[in-house]
Amino acid sequence: EEDMYRDAEEIEREKILLCETTSSEYKLSVAPEMDIMEYCRKEWRGNTPVAKRMRKGYEAVAQKFASIRRVRGDNYCALRATLFQALSQATQLPSWLQSEDFTMLPENLMSRYDWIKQWQLKQKLGRKMGEISDEIKEYLILLRKKWKNISEIKGPTEKQEACDKLFKNEEEEYSLYEALKFLMLNTAIELYNDDKNGRRVPVFSWLLFARDTSSNPCQLMHNHLNHIGHSGGLEQVEMFLLAYALQYTIQVYRLYKYSTDEFITLYPNDPEEGWPVVTLITEDDRHYNIPVRMCQETVL
Repeated sequence: EEDMYRDAEEIEREKILLCETTSSEYKLSVAPEMDIMEYCRKEWRGNTPVAKRMRKGYEAVAQKFASIRRVRGDNYCALRATLFQALSQATQLPSWLQSEDFTMLPENLMSRYDWIKQWQLKQKLGRKMGEISDEIKEYLILLRKKWKNISEIKGPTEKQEACDKLFKNEEEEYSLYEALKFLMLNTAIELYNDDKNGRRVPVFSWLLFARDTSSNPCQLMHNHLNHIGHSGGLEQVEMFLLAYALQYTIQVYRLYKYSTDEFITLYPNDPEEGWPVVTLITEDDRHYNIPVRMCQETVL
C-alpha cells in the first residue's frame, strides 16, 4: 500500500527499527542495567512539582543503588519484578518449594473447591478440570526446577546470565507467573480459613476480604487473580498476598511518596524474621522497576 506522506527510505528505516525493537527490546522482559541518575534525567526533565519530586526520590534511591533495570510494563509487571529479584538473589530453594506435596497443590485444592475449575490460564478458556490441574502442576514443577537451578549457581555473573536467559523465554516466563498466581490463591484460601477458624491472621488479610469484589477466595479468583496479566495488575493489598505466598519481604521505593512515611513501603509491614528481602522501585504503584548494584556503604 502506497504511503503518500513518507518516502520509501523513511518507511524502510521504520520497518528496520520496528524489527529491531520487537526482536531485542520487546523480547527482553528486564532491560540491561543503566545508571540510576542517568535514567532519572532522561525520564524526568521538566520543572513541574511531580518531576522535581521524582528526581528527589531517585536521588534517595541512588544513595543505596547504583543502577536500574527497566521491567516490561504489562500487567505482569509486579510479578515479573519480584520474581526476577528473588531468583537473581537466590542461594537456596525455599522450604515451601521443597515440600513433597507442593506439586499436588492443584489436585488437592480442586478436590475441595469445585469453583477453582474456573481458573483462567493464560487467556485459554474452556478447559476441563483435570487439564487445568495438570497444567498448573507443570507450572509449579517448572518454578521449583528453575529456582533450584539458579540458586545452585555460585558466580554472580553466571547467576545473572541465567536469570536474563529465563526472562527472555516467553513461554517459560509466563508459565512461572501462572504458578505464582496459583500460590497466591492457595495463600488466600489458607488465610481465609484461618480467620474463619478464629486463628490470628495479618491485618492485610482482613483488608483483602473486606473488598466488595473479594469477600471470599472464590470472588478473589474471579474478580482479581484471573485478571492479573490480562486486564489488570496487582493492587496494593495483593502485593501483601504475593509477599506471603513467596515468604519474601518486598521493599518498595514509592517515588511519588517521597518525603512521606510511605516513601519506603514494606510488604508485609511487619516482616517475618528470616524472610529474604527483594527491593523494587515504582513511580505510581502500577509499574515496577528493579534497582541493582547496591552501593558500598563507607564505614566511619
